[in-house]
Amino acid sequence: MATTRKASAHWEGSLMEGKGRVAFDSSHAGEFDVNWAARSAEPNGVTSPEELIGAAHSTCYSMALSHALAQNGTPPTTVDTAAEVDFQPGTGITAIRLSVRAAVPGLTEDQFVDFAVAAKEGCPVSQALKAVPITLSTEFVA
Repeated sequence: MATTRKASAHWEGSLMEGKGRVAFDSSHAGEFDVNWAARSAEPNGVTSPEELIGAAHSTCYSMALSHALAQNGTPPTTVDTAAEVDFQPGTGITAIRLSVRAAVPGLTEDQFVDFAVAAKEGCPVSQALKAVPITLSTEFVA
């Protein structure tokens, strides 16, 4: 059964001088300010579409990796994932770098890397972002 989640944005003014707010409508987790400067320069306490994509990607990837490891009979103790999303004004999103650090009892580092790479390919957000080069770095904690 499919699920649907909803977020919304309100914007006022032009792209460069305007400002807006993004809301997590399904979860009611909050509303956050957004503006062009946060996207193209320094965030200064304001979010951007790229940061929101990074949040979604790092979360989805952690869940996909955790699930695959658990199905293997080697559930992780911890999985910490970061996503860096590059935005080039005039071009768009040009790269995403995932980095994962995980403690997985019962695996070798090589086995972990295999699971990590497969999770990157299979993560639903990675699938949705296929138009962007996505790289992965791993750190295995024995």
